[in-house]
Amino acid sequence: MSEFKGFPKELPRFFKNLKQNNTKAWFEEHKKDYETHVKQPSCDFVEAMGKKLLSFAPGIKAIPKVNKSLFRLNRDTRFSKDKTPYKTNMGIWFWEGEGKRMESSGFYFHLENNKLMLGAGVYMFPRHLMEKYRDAVVDPIRGKGLKKALAKLGKNGYEVKGRHYKRIPAGYDANHENADYLLFNGFHCGNEITLPKEFYTSAFIDYAFLEYKKMLPLHEWLRDSVLF
Repeated sequence: MSEFKGFPKELPRFFKNLKQNNTKAWFEEHKKDYETHVKQPSCDFVEAMGKKLLSFAPGIKAIPKVNKSLFRLNRDTRFSKDKTPYKTNMGIWFWEGEGKRMESSGFYFHLENNKLMLGAGVYMFPRHLMEKYRDAVVDPIRGKGLKKALAKLGKNGYEVKGRHYKRIPAGYDANHENADYLLFNGFHCGNEITLPKEFYTSAFIDYAFLEYKKMLPLHEWLRDSVLF
């Protein structure tokens, strides 16, 4: 693994070209570009970022492999009308906890159309975690912890997302002070921005780390109150 020196300018260019030429033939012809300009620097980023995240997420998993911290590029087209074979975005995931990779809270990196999104949390709860989440929302102690976490998140410039349902689920008090959060099926935050200049330099590690640190209250509440 080499030292992370920033993402190359060829990386967003690769995805722009892939979007215009989304075929297996084109990808095979440019596979070396993918390996050199996308996969390798992404693996370097995972290793460097993982070490930084250990300072406040001691159980963080940062594994520089496809289907681990790197999301796969191939699309599952079995049940989709869109039969294009590849995703035209790049996703990177750092997760914490003993649960399955996509059933844990963590920190996310998403690049698409020259836009960057850094996020944290759980995008969508699997069915078996929904009840645990809802019970935590209305729990006397964990519910207070939720409000404190959200207050910190707001001060740091982020707001929680994931509202989905229109009705309070059966068995829960619609008048509870945290009732609005019973309408969520995921619990996450993040902002989309134009690629910053740091993206192309080693300074991007500190840039991303500071943003992830701002989102830490949400991650900590999920990790300690729902996914423990």
